[in-house]
Amino acid sequence: MAEDRRLFEKLILEGFMSGLSWLTILRKRENFRAAFRDFDPTAVARFGARDFTRLMADAGIVRNRAKIEATIKNARRHAELVKDCGSFPAYVWGYEPKPRKALITHAALIERGVSDEAVAMSKDLRRRGWAFVGPTTVHSFMQAMGLVNDHVRGCAAGLEVERLRRDFVRPR
Repeated sequence: MAEDRRLFEKLILEGFMSGLSWLTILRKRENFRAAFRDFDPTAVARFGARDFTRLMADAGIVRNRAKIEATIKNARRHAELVKDCGSFPAYVWGYEPKPRKALITHAALIERGVSDEAVAMSKDLRRRGWAFVGPTTVHSFMQAMGLVNDHVRGCAAGLEVERLRRDFVRPR
């Protein structure tokens, strides 16, 4: 995936999912899109106190003060990141791990845990002032957008993901 707005949406929703089930977030996804102006970082960066109050009263989204504040803060940091890196997709794909030669076993996946690249991206985002972007959240984001293929040996989807990753044109 290389669309700026969709990547921003995905990272924000991963942060909102922290401590919750993904199904909860998926069921509220359209409400999140409406509440956060379709995850346009420029629009969200302009949110003020009135918007914050509106969001805290919106039963259609997860009304967590810290997560809402983080979303607005991250949108404000987004422009700085794009200025430094050219685009959000270029930044994200700069953390692409080296492709594996083969899919791994479930035991190896559990043993490996969060990737070094997710830890590095998390540290860099936090250094840039982003919030709710811990290593587990970032790793989940990387999985969901195709940067990391954690499908295990014997999973047909894993082979398809590898094919799609091979054919993907990385942003520069």
